[in-house]
Amino acid sequence: MSVRLGVLGWPVAHSRSPAMQNAALAELGLEQWRYQRLPVPPELFADTVRALPGAGFLGANVTIPHKRAALLLAASASEEARAIGAANTLTFTPEGEIAAANTDAPGMLEALGVSPRGMRAQVLGAGGSARAVVWALLGAGAAEVWVWNRTPERAVALAEELGACAVEHPRPADLLVNCTAVGLPDHRAEPGRGPQAPLEPSATGHPLLNQVELKFDQVGRYPYVVDLAYSPGGTELLAAARAHGAHTVDGIDVLVAQGALSLELWTGRSAPRELMQRAARG
Repeated sequence: MSVRLGVLGWPVAHSRSPAMQNAALAELGLEQWRYQRLPVPPELFADTVRALPGAGFLGANVTIPHKRAALLLAASASEEARAIGAANTLTFTPEGEIAAANTDAPGMLEALGVSPRGMRAQVLGAGGSARAVVWALLGAGAAEVWVWNRTPERAVALAEELGACAVEHPRPADLLVNCTAVGLPDHRAEPGRGPQAPLEPSATGHPLLNQVELKFDQVGRYPYVVDLAYSPGGTELLAAARAHGAHTVDGIDVLVAQGALSLELWTGRSAPRELMQRAARG
């Protein structure tokens, strides 16, 4: 009997999860298991998720922009998912009930590779991933967590709910985490503008700010930079960070960590992380 898994998102064509998860399933000898992309617009999300158990799905990952909606659909949820207010992993019971979990938070900390205890952190974005990152950093002992979003009201709401601080502009910090869609291959912030517009050098004195309100030399204010977005050749944000000698973590590293935790939740087996890393990058 075949078992189906997938990733729900809009857009989701860029996702490396199928390559990564299918390689892991084969390595674990789960030959009847398959993982696929599930492109679903927001207006169809609830109906689609409710139909998945009947179509043979055991579970699904959830990405932009559905993570908060996924939690609301669940009959039960992990303590982390409820505290964060968003879910990235759904599991379907034989009766068709939906259980929600969040592996974004522990996955980001695992990929970071160092403790954020005592650090000041600047988080860009206010969606489901940002909620998980803010919650994870505060729980791991970060001294301060600042939240910036292009829509300030969303940053304020997130910060007030989770105990962070909303800021009007990104501040210098020990750690920068980009949780926005800027950098994804499908991202278009403005009509006719490509997804990987270079970061503007501050030295030009140009008054316009980048899509995430950072210019090239401003990225040098962050010794640690994590970008949840991933793109062939890497994102402009990480390129700027590496040019400044920062310790960088790309979206593939985070994807593998959170994906491995989801796979372990579904299968009850230890995930082959090194293989998943190769498959995701291949």
